Amino acid sequence: MSNRKMITAALPYANGPVHIGHLAGVYIPADVYARFQRRLGKDVAFICGSDEHGIPITIRAKKEGVTPQDIVDKYHEIIKKSFSDLGISFDEYSRTTSKKHYETSQDFFKVLYEKGKFTEELSEQYFDEQAGEFLADRYIVGTCPNCGNDNAYGDQCEKCGSTLSPSELINPKSMLSGNVPILKETKNWYLPLNEYENFLNEWIIEGHKDDWKPNVYGQVKSWLNDGLKPRAMTRDLNWGVPVPLPNAEGKVLYVWFDAPIGYISFTKEWAEKNGKNWKDYWQSEESDLVHFIGKDNIVFHCIIFPSMMKAHGDYIMPKNVPAFEFLNLENDKISTSRNWAVWAHEYVEDFPGQQDVLRYALLSSAPETKDNNFTWKDFQTKNNSELVGIFGNFINRVAVLIHKYYDGIVPQGDSNTPELAEINKAAKEISGFLENYEFRNSLTALMNLARFGNQYLQTEEPWKTIKDNPEKAAHSLFVGAQIAVALAQLSEPFMPFSSEKLLNMFNVEKSNWNDIETKNVLIETGHKINEASLLFSKIEDDVIEAQIQKLENTKQNNKKTNPNANPMKNEITFDDFTKIDLRTATILEAEKVEKADKLLKLTVDTGVDVRTVVSGIAESFTPEEVVGKQVMILLNLAPRKIRGIESQGMLLLTTKSDGKLSFVTPDDKVENGIEIG
Repeated sequence: MSNRKMITAALPYANGPVHIGHLAGVYIPADVYARFQRRLGKDVAFICGSDEHGIPITIRAKKEGVTPQDIVDKYHEIIKKSFSDLGISFDEYSRTTSKKHYETSQDFFKVLYEKGKFTEELSEQYFDEQAGEFLADRYIVGTCPNCGNDNAYGDQCEKCGSTLSPSELINPKSMLSGNVPILKETKNWYLPLNEYENFLNEWIIEGHKDDWKPNVYGQVKSWLNDGLKPRAMTRDLNWGVPVPLPNAEGKVLYVWFDAPIGYISFTKEWAEKNGKNWKDYWQSEESDLVHFIGKDNIVFHCIIFPSMMKAHGDYIMPKNVPAFEFLNLENDKISTSRNWAVWAHEYVEDFPGQQDVLRYALLSSAPETKDNNFTWKDFQTKNNSELVGIFGNFINRVAVLIHKYYDGIVPQGDSNTPELAEINKAAKEISGFLENYEFRNSLTALMNLARFGNQYLQTEEPWKTIKDNPEKAAHSLFVGAQIAVALAQLSEPFMPFSSEKLLNMFNVEKSNWNDIETKNVLIETGHKINEASLLFSKIEDDVIEAQIQKLENTKQNNKKTNPNANPMKNEITFDDFTKIDLRTATILEAEKVEKADKLLKLTVDTGVDVRTVVSGIAESFTPEEVVGKQVMILLNLAPRKIRGIESQGMLLLTTKSDGKLSFVTPDDKVENGIEIG
């Protein structure tokens, strides 16, 4: 096993924040693994960065009326801060719009081009004549041939989930102009993946059938069994890394070509800052390369990127690609478009100082080999029953009792007592699980040591034996102190913030993992510990209910047929409604109110009387347009003065999508004064 670990985590798209699905399926497990490898004394490079190219970025920019650069600048900072706030210990977190990345990905492309690894192929693609550009699949909308959804994209129908190609859409239109696109011939550079089938079969199917996760191995095997086809490594777009060839204007590198090269370019940036040689991590067989990804990225990291590196010739292959499945939220698929998510940056704001609670909860339900589910009630239980009730309770009892009976000095005990073997056992179990990417099992092994500590104290009862058998009491708290310090050390990869508090509480330094696996004594007799402090606090029902309500509000918002509609106002009773006197009326006269651009003074025949109403409709209607208009009026609204004019009632209007007002009127001409309701 190599002493050098090159660890990557999938690049998050910088078109939105990260959520708990991302954290559970990639970033927290990757961080645990990286922290663990550092504790083993390994030479670790833990690398990630924002993926700032691709269609999702440009779509978000068009929706918000800004540039793609504005979008990536905004979300890169949000994502980077979220990772930092949650203790994700990247050695380098960069971005694919960096100068170094452009240079690296273009150089990589040129090496493959000069080696003749690409084929040049002509194809017909949809082109928007008005916009003057080729359309990516996501910029083409039309009717789904499978379910009839009129807003299906050129690559997928989000209503029925069908994978599509633009040519399958009925009545395709460009999202850029709304026009019907034409088919136009264009040239792109393809990587013939079929030429790498034998290599991939030998490397993965034969070479990793015993050590790669079944979900990863199975998906790769399925792709290879179906046969690989050439895939375009360039695109006709104006946002991305320009293709570094003459006569390639308007073409950029395929986002899944340049994004994984980001791992290499970011490593170069880190190496330059830290006096390292980046090639040691990417081009030396003495280095283990491990990719942490979600299952939707398996094909890119196990077929396309390895084929690219094989074509280049200078790079090592990944030792493992421990891809995770998906995490659901409250029994529903996490969806950024539906805002059905728990966002990392919002969690940090809502639960200050409780980063480790989320890390623990997500690790304990990590979707390692199948989809799993996160609920707020389960989150609360894990905190209150496990972190507070087991882990925190044990630590607090040990520290408080040592201060109470020994003034904070670790008492005398037998270092050969069999109970201490539980520490070595737990450390080895956690180590074994982490080396095999079994994060849930490793977390269980950690918590089992805390459970053992609680049971041991409960059996020994030093608060009782201190009176008639002080030597036994001292020994039991000596053992308790060893277990507590072991938990402080072993919890660091999982709960780094709590581990730091624990190490400070027991006044010890972070040690090498091997010491915990082999040593009996982790804190000596006579060692002075600091005052006890609570590691975790109980999370009350009202806090959880607030989070559940936030999701319920999202669910109700998603039911809207008009996403721009304001929420319903507070509920009223039928008796409240009967107090409202709505009538049909006709506007007889209208004139502008002096020095008031928005106001018209109206004379209205209500059928009951003729009265004056002042209304803020002057920006939507001229006085001439409204005279003779039949309208609806709230008759019994208390009069009030507006610009010195007494207004007696209120007309009913609504706002159209263009911002202009529209009267609510009866379909047919009726008499004035007829009651409505």
